[in-house]
Amino acid sequence: MKRPIVTANVISMSGGKDSTATALLALERRVDNARFVFADTGHEHPETLAYLDYLRDTLSIDIEVVRYDFSEKIAKKRARILDPDSDWPDHLRERALEVLHPSGNPMLDLCLWKGRFPSTMARFCTQWLKSTPIDEQITQPILASKDFSRLVSWQGVRADESPARAKLEPWAMEMGDAETGEGLWVYRPILEWSADDVFAMHRRHGIKWNPLYEQGMGRVGCMPCINARKGEIREIARRFPEEMERIAEWERIVSDAAKRGCATFWPARGETDVNLEKHGIHNIIAWSRTSRGGQQYDLEAMAEVDDEAPSCQSIYGLCE
Repeated sequence: MKRPIVTANVISMSGGKDSTATALLALERRVDNARFVFADTGHEHPETLAYLDYLRDTLSIDIEVVRYDFSEKIAKKRARILDPDSDWPDHLRERALEVLHPSGNPMLDLCLWKGRFPSTMARFCTQWLKSTPIDEQITQPILASKDFSRLVSWQGVRADESPARAKLEPWAMEMGDAETGEGLWVYRPILEWSADDVFAMHRRHGIKWNPLYEQGMGRVGCMPCINARKGEIREIARRFPEEMERIAEWERIVSDAAKRGCATFWPARGETDVNLEKHGIHNIIAWSRTSRGGQQYDLEAMAEVDDEAPSCQSIYGLCE
């Protein structure tokens, strides 16, 4: 006799518009055995963390928090550097050992372990800060418990966000039996939605969106995101200078743990003599205030530096 399918639903949440709309859809459909999960990267703006608290209270849901612990990986890196046969130059070896201690911040510890920051060409941040902790701390224990024959991972991604996402399917089996439906499945329920659809979902349920969307941000998961656009970088530096100062401090720390002796948050592609003075975050901020081509300062952008930012400035038209 065919046994019944018992499904666990894991809804990933970041505090952004898409994952919130996905969570609202799950609640609207009253899915059984729903678990809402937030992967704490240590790189979120305080407003996003406060917004997640708002969602907990307003939606009356428990949002579980997972984070990856890099202590073991950092310890192994220290051991490699201490090895007499290590090819680390002596002057860099001593510097690295000074900073190679777990900070407890997942993003910083990831970069200490890697000796570099993630980039658009090497997005290891998503794997180690989000996918891996959710898989190890939520997905695998559920599958191992035998209480459920199917686990559905809800992901709030949209096709119009990138060419890669446009190739995704709404449903995909990660592992299991396609005939019975048992195993691990990925479900992308808002794949064909537009940004307007997402905000309409918030309005339909009377839920506020993350306030950062009204402060010029296109992305709110990380602050800043490695994919941040020029105008967004300028706006972050203008509104949240403390976040950029945090990045400047991280650049200094991660540079000490880098075998190349320098690590910048945004890569200096095509450059040979890379250093924080020329390629660090403060240089990127200055570039963000230039006109197209990066050769001349945009007078309007420069005039904004000391001006008070507008109370609402949204690229999604949320201020109307």
